[in-house]
Amino acid sequence: MSKPVVLIAEELAPSAVSVLGDEVQIRYVDGADRAALLPALADADAVLIRSATKMDADALAAAPRLRVIARAGVGLDNVDVPAATARGVLVVNAPRSNIISAAEQAFALLMAVARKTPQAHASMIAGEWKRSAFTGIELAGKTVGVVGLGRIGQLFAARVAAFDTTVIAYDPYLQPARAASLGVTLVDLPTLVREADILSIHLPKTPETVGLIGAAELATAKPNLIVVNAARGGLIDEDALVAALRDGTIAGAGIDVYATEPAGADHPLRTAPNVVLTPHLGASTEEAQDKAGISVARSVRAALRGDFVADAVNVQASGPVPETVQPWIPLVSRLGTILTGVAGGLPSHVTVEVRGDLAGSDTSILELAAVRGILGPVVSEGVSFVNAPTLAAEHGVQLESISTEEIGDYRSIVTVRGAMADGALRTVSGTLSGENQVAKLVEINGRHFDLRASGDLILLAYSDRPGVMGSVGTILGEAGVNILAAQLSQEVSGRAAIMVLRVDGLPSGDVLERLAAAVQARSIRAIPAD
Repeated sequence: MSKPVVLIAEELAPSAVSVLGDEVQIRYVDGADRAALLPALADADAVLIRSATKMDADALAAAPRLRVIARAGVGLDNVDVPAATARGVLVVNAPRSNIISAAEQAFALLMAVARKTPQAHASMIAGEWKRSAFTGIELAGKTVGVVGLGRIGQLFAARVAAFDTTVIAYDPYLQPARAASLGVTLVDLPTLVREADILSIHLPKTPETVGLIGAAELATAKPNLIVVNAARGGLIDEDALVAALRDGTIAGAGIDVYATEPAGADHPLRTAPNVVLTPHLGASTEEAQDKAGISVARSVRAALRGDFVADAVNVQASGPVPETVQPWIPLVSRLGTILTGVAGGLPSHVTVEVRGDLAGSDTSILELAAVRGILGPVVSEGVSFVNAPTLAAEHGVQLESISTEEIGDYRSIVTVRGAMADGALRTVSGTLSGENQVAKLVEINGRHFDLRASGDLILLAYSDRPGVMGSVGTILGEAGVNILAAQLSQEVSGRAAIMVLRVDGLPSGDVLERLAAAVQARSIRAIPAD
């Protein structure tokens, strides 16, 4: 099979390209050149972009093989995420790559405005010496208002607190106890604007946050207020900000982002007094660029392998996947594959039951993992965490999740239960065992096992009698198939049993038929490794 094609549409650090390894074909194109981009997308399995490449509906239509769009940065304004989701294309970014750089850029803007450093520098370059013209302010003793206390807001707050300031914050989604642990007092937005000497914004751009700071808010500010925005353009009403700077309602501003970018030569902020402007440099450090490229390259590699990608933005889970849940994702996907093998077809209703300590976490992603495994053996198109719900609906598979923190034989266990169209019920269960969290298959249709869930499996259902194990070993040995592990489990009556074999490669169909005939098996299933 040919290697997947990864299209690099904008410059990435060599370290990021090297992460992709030799598992893919790497091609390059100028993503800003639409005439070059669209044809290049025709056979791309993945595309890596920054901010100049627009992956809109037209670009997606030109990319029938596309499986993943990776943005080496934080924002996704240039990606049509709903259109990608409808197509089953995974969208990933690098949400943590630039958090330090962004916080430091906000702090740099604050210091530059507070001490009028750029203006003083320009004066010196012009041959002047005007010390009295550039009197600034100290940060010590000031009240700093942080609007948005997420990862970047917290980093900024920690840095500015070190300058002997009082930090207050507005964040309706943060618990007061968490803010207090950071040394920050939560207040409402009007109080923050009214009391702050410095106001720094650290919010995402959403319909609710656009224009959050406008003329009405600025009218209540102290005349010495310095406003900083290194988050997203449009969070501050730019016309209102210019007016407040010009009439002295506030003292200054440091701005790195703009409602429309690039900001035009006639942008009114360019002529506003007491401003420091930079051209969206929040992520423009060598370290951030390196981290962003490496992060999305790893995501692309994982996505093309079919692995779960933690930074996917369009996986239909209820929120970020907790670290405690992530190790369970491949196991539950494997359980889904085994369920399809055991059942011999698709169930009409699937229930994912989580029991024990794991149930205390958000395990919604495990439903998608189970569906991905269930559909994988029978659906011709690739099943991803993005398109799994859609494909399940198309194939008439209904989904349900159940969680209980009650602990039974295992501290945590997941059961994937399938109700078949004829009313039959099939179940498989698994757990993670030991310090290394080894994925174990511990139950099939009510029978108990303790076997690694990975690798090629053969399942035999037969009437129990002496000599069956010997016959199985002889036939597989003659076929050159090594048995790595084997377990059998009887019904309570002792008349029927299931045998599960882990082997070093699945035998041919002829060998499986011989095996079934030799042991008079009611059913035999060969389940390949994922």
